[in-house]
Amino acid sequence: MILLAVLVVLTGCTVDRPGEDAEAAPVAQVTIAPTAGATDVDPVAPVSVTVANGTIDQIALTNAGGKQITGQLSPDRTTYKVTEPLGYGATYTWAGTAVGADAKPIPIEATFTTISPQSTIPATINIGDGQEVGIAAPIILKFAGPVTNKAAVEKALTVTTDQGTEGSWAWLPDDGGSRVHWRPKNYWTPGTTVHVDAKLYGVDLGGGAYGDSDVTSDFTIGRSQIVIANAPSHRMQVVRDGATIFDFAVSYGEGNEPRNVTRSGVHIVTEKYEDFMMSNPPYYTNVRERWAVRISNNGEFIHANPESLSAQGSSNVTNGCINLSPGDAQAYFPTALYGDPVEVTGTSIELSQADGDVYDWTLDWPTWKSMSALPAE
Repeated sequence: MILLAVLVVLTGCTVDRPGEDAEAAPVAQVTIAPTAGATDVDPVAPVSVTVANGTIDQIALTNAGGKQITGQLSPDRTTYKVTEPLGYGATYTWAGTAVGADAKPIPIEATFTTISPQSTIPATINIGDGQEVGIAAPIILKFAGPVTNKAAVEKALTVTTDQGTEGSWAWLPDDGGSRVHWRPKNYWTPGTTVHVDAKLYGVDLGGGAYGDSDVTSDFTIGRSQIVIANAPSHRMQVVRDGATIFDFAVSYGEGNEPRNVTRSGVHIVTEKYEDFMMSNPPYYTNVRERWAVRISNNGEFIHANPESLSAQGSSNVTNGCINLSPGDAQAYFPTALYGDPVEVTGTSIELSQADGDVYDWTLDWPTWKSMSALPAE
């Protein structure tokens, strides 16, 4: 009888008593990024609310005017992420509720402020969406003011192609604002599709300035067309996809003084006009020229000039342009695309920075890469 009594007592000691030792259900833990009260927040930095031991019941981020900022709630309702850039110099407020595993609500409350730049600087790109360009076309990003934090800007720039094209950014001397060019190591492969993505909004450009907005472009490389321009030959060939489609008698710069030397080096076609008023004081002013294709910003064009017709094919007499007959110039004009290379050889002065804004192909590849703001890979 004594043994039985002990067994009953022991068994009685193992009986659970509901609620007596059970752990309490956990409360919701809310993490807000950026933290409550944060200032000088990057307007493109990640902004989110995350809940552990519970779920988000209601959530909203609004600006000072009451406008709700777009965001996305995760399927399990534990994370909410803002999906649009914020404004500069703005205050934002979180409001909402999280519910813990204990079924009790926890408020989601916080306020933060984004950075207020001294200024914002817009940028433009030289090639528009859907444009077809020549095989030597550089990508030019031009800023409306100075950029001192060049490395940060360059990290925000990407060029993607369907050909895996090797290329590099290079910072050229300011021209009314900073400018950065991208070109491939060699001429583009015809037919290449190119996407440029410059995520500049929110980037610290230096000197208190920030990026004004993002810039993108999607364009295509056209056929291969190269102008072969050898000054001593007094001729100019147009080579399309490896075949010579034109072989014109021309006249180059007279070359008896620096001002009228047609520069040697790889120029590119930048613009063209059926009619163009040319001036080169004191030598001539407002002379109407036809079928004018610009190849540099120092005044060099490929254009028609009846006045030099007798010299075309036999001597060089121009002020630096490449003169053709009206008929030949008219035949060449419609074939020219922005970015077509014009390879001039046989003159006494090389194309350089002094001749305008596009002298990219006069620089060898190691030199070009050294002009990037980022370390070589």
